[in-house]
Parts: sequence; C-alpha cells; structure tokens
Amino acid sequence: MAYRNKAVAILAGKPDIAIIPECEHPDKLKFAPGIPLPTDCFWSGVNKNKGLGIFSYGDHRFKLHKSYNPDFRNIVPLVVTGGKIDFTLFAIWANNPLDKGYEYVGQVWKALRYYDDLLRSEKTILAGDFNSNTIWDKPRREGNHSTIVALLETKKIYSSYHLFHKQRQGQEKHNTLFMYRNEDKGYHIDYCFASLDFLKRIVAVEIGEHKDWSGHSDHTPLSIKFRI
Repeated sequence: MAYRNKAVAILAGKPDIAIIPECEHPDKLKFAPGIPLPTDCFWSGVNKNKGLGIFSYGDHRFKLHKSYNPDFRNIVPLVVTGGKIDFTLFAIWANNPLDKGYEYVGQVWKALRYYDDLLRSEKTILAGDFNSNTIWDKPRREGNHSTIVALLETKKIYSSYHLFHKQRQGQEKHNTLFMYRNEDKGYHIDYCFASLDFLKRIVAVEIGEHKDWSGHSDHTPLSIKFRI
C-alpha cells in the first residue's frame, strides 16, 4: 500500500513495467518531487486505497483487452503496445473476498479457464501476486496451485523463476512473502509465468532480500529481465 511513498525503492530497479498489488488509485498518487512519473498506467479495483496498479516507465502503453471479464476484477488482461514487441499481459492480484470458496487461487483458476482462447496466443505474460503455492494444495478442491501450473503448461507457459533457477514448485529457495514481515515465516506466492517466446529471452530473475524490503512491505519484489 501507499505506492506513492515506496516508488523510489521500486524505481531504483529501473523497471519498464511495474505491477503493484494493493496500490492506491492514480488520483491518490501524489509522488514526491524528483520521482519519475509513469508514462502510462492502468488501475483496477473497488477500493481506491487498495487496488491493482500497472505502470509503464518507458514506451509501453496499456489497453484493456476486449475480452475482459469484471467478475475477475483483479485479474486484468492488457494489450501492451509501444515497445519493441506487442504482447498480452495478465496483471494479477488474486484477492476477491466476495467469491466465497474462490477468494484467492480460485480466482486465477476460474479466470484462466475463461480466458482459454487468449492464453493460446503467443507472447503472453501472467505476473503478480497469486496468493498460492503448491504446499497449500487441497487435492479435492477444483483449481489448486498445481492444477493451475499444469493448465498453463498445456499452453506452453511456464514460471520464469522456476525455469531460470531450476526450482520445483513448492520447494522454492527464495521467498516473496514474509508473513507479518517475520523473516522466519517466508513463502513463495508471487510469480511471472511467460510463454516460450519470452522465456528463451530471459537474462535474469531476481527476488528482493527481506532485509532490504521489510520496511516497505511484507512482500519482496520479483524482477524479471528479458532480452528483447
């Protein structure tokens, strides 16, 4: 929350695109003097203090895909243009308390099935806070984390972190969430899944250190660099 006060830390990494869950509405983003302003942004949510923000800090421009379904309000398909290549970006914050039984990972599962045709296209990225991990799978529940990973694999879409660092789902060596900012309560719940045409261009996959980010958030940033 309060991205306006934390942008300087994020922008130190010089992102081209930043996906910020729990982000206030752009009307509330009053950045301090000297902080670069985004060149484009898209925001989704019902609470102006806490939605999903997507920001461009370069040539990329965002347009909501025509197939967008507001039932999955924090899983937003965007057409990204203006860079060296155009692509589809699913910005994700899996959090909808109104959809009982599907509040978190269930939102992703339902959305992926709805957007099945769109996922078949090349040049696709899905990134953000999935609020899920294989360790929390409930085998009898439709749409747990492992079934989402398997579904994406049928579209030749894979986790950039797991591919780059040669990790297995549920056995990650790097955490992206520290419950109550406690270093001993770490989990990996943030992901960037990408189609093969992006994955073959990966240069680096980095996750921020708890000591560097605990003053800002209970999450640490997941940063993916592609050679385009």
